[in-house]
Amino acid sequence: MVEFNHQNITGVIRITREWIIAGAKVYGEERQLENGYIKVAQDQITEVGCAAEVDPALIEGAIQLPASWKVVPGMIDVHIHGAAGADTMDATEEALEIMSRALPAEGTTAFLATTMTQDQEAIERALKNAAVYIEGNNKVGKAEVLGIHLEGPFISAIRAGAQPPGAIRLPDVTLFQRWQELAGGAIRLVTLAPEQEGGLEFAAYLKQTGVVASIGHSDATYEQTVQAIQAGVTHATHLYNGMRGMHHREPGVVGAVLLRDEIKVEMIVDGVHACPEMIDLAYRLKRAEGIILVTDAMRAKCLGDGHYTLGGQDVQVEGGKAVLEDGTLAGSIIKMKDAAWNMMSYTKCTLEDVIRMTAENPARQLGFWNRKGSLRVGKDADLVVLDEQMNVRMTFCRGTLAYQQ
Repeated sequence: MVEFNHQNITGVIRITREWIIAGAKVYGEERQLENGYIKVAQDQITEVGCAAEVDPALIEGAIQLPASWKVVPGMIDVHIHGAAGADTMDATEEALEIMSRALPAEGTTAFLATTMTQDQEAIERALKNAAVYIEGNNKVGKAEVLGIHLEGPFISAIRAGAQPPGAIRLPDVTLFQRWQELAGGAIRLVTLAPEQEGGLEFAAYLKQTGVVASIGHSDATYEQTVQAIQAGVTHATHLYNGMRGMHHREPGVVGAVLLRDEIKVEMIVDGVHACPEMIDLAYRLKRAEGIILVTDAMRAKCLGDGHYTLGGQDVQVEGGKAVLEDGTLAGSIIKMKDAAWNMMSYTKCTLEDVIRMTAENPARQLGFWNRKGSLRVGKDADLVVLDEQMNVRMTFCRGTLAYQQ
């Protein structure tokens, strides 16, 4: 049971297993509701409506929010390595717990624990740890681990970026089958370089088994990328970064994924991984329905400047930028709420567009649209309350308060 007591929220409200939040603008799945309300029972949404259209007695005792505030669906980060000093590759329950409890402060209510290119033993430890955590520790009141994003080791050494090149392997269906078994079927998304030997067959296998195949850390040509899309690739890992760029005589991976509607592109909108103009270019081509905002954050997120590690490599974080010793970008420290604000600033897109890019698209892409990604009766009560400046004031994860400012 949680008590609220905030100067902008009416009264002191005790939240039990059934409660109502009202007064703010609610961004429902089908329409926006001024003076809206949401009723929650257990961990699900049971009613969404306009307070002026129902019996006032229903709203009595509700958490009353200012009319200028907004209630939006919780954000889903499909590509995040770590936060608050923890990393998926730490392969400990504590690491995933730290991430799950830190992320609601930025509006994230669910995520994919993301691995990176390492030796087989290290990857397997991380997969087994995530499987155990998902099975026994995915409790309400913190961001839910929806599964695993396997970023590497089936990538290109030419486009390794901050992925240790010595651990890169050719795509291997048999090895992946072993890993998926160790992960308890939790691997939901795989980043691969489909131009590598066996890459097209691997992409096809992923599609057949319901796993999202993502082109990333790839030096594929335009034609090779098109072949990969035909084989089963439906996703692109951190657009522009770790992939063959666009040339006027060879569009490369970037050109192909921007032009093909079958592809959802991830974007790290931190002003470091891609300049605002290139973010705007992608938005004009893909529109909100073709983009998924991600952080690709490493363990330094939520902490200050300093020295950290990523996959056993030294990382220097300074001024919002994380780099290896040679200057290679090493993930980000951006928060989802800031990525959303940057996206609106760079492209002039709407909050509705941001909801699509941070909630609806990832939920649909991962196969969780039946319970995530929008504010609708029957879905998980993953709610984020924003004030006039787009600050996160409260986050509810499956009906339980996970963060309050």
